[in-house]
Amino acid sequence: MSMLKVIEVLAESEKSFEDAAKVAVQTAAKSVHNIKSIYISDMTATVDGSAITKYRVNGKISFVLDDSSSAG
Repeated sequence: MSMLKVIEVLAESEKSFEDAAKVAVQTAAKSVHNIKSIYISDMTATVDGSAITKYRVNGKISFVLDDSSSAG
């Protein structure tokens, strides 16, 4: 039986909200394996004058935990 875990992450990009979500997944994938989905719970942007300078996402990444039945 597999079990999922959810972690909350924050990521930003100078390009777009979509790119910020990609950054979140790519960065998490460096230390978390078996990622199955990301749920974007919030999006914000920083503004300088009349231009958006950074796009930020708050996301929840779900991944399958390693099977620990052989550990014990």
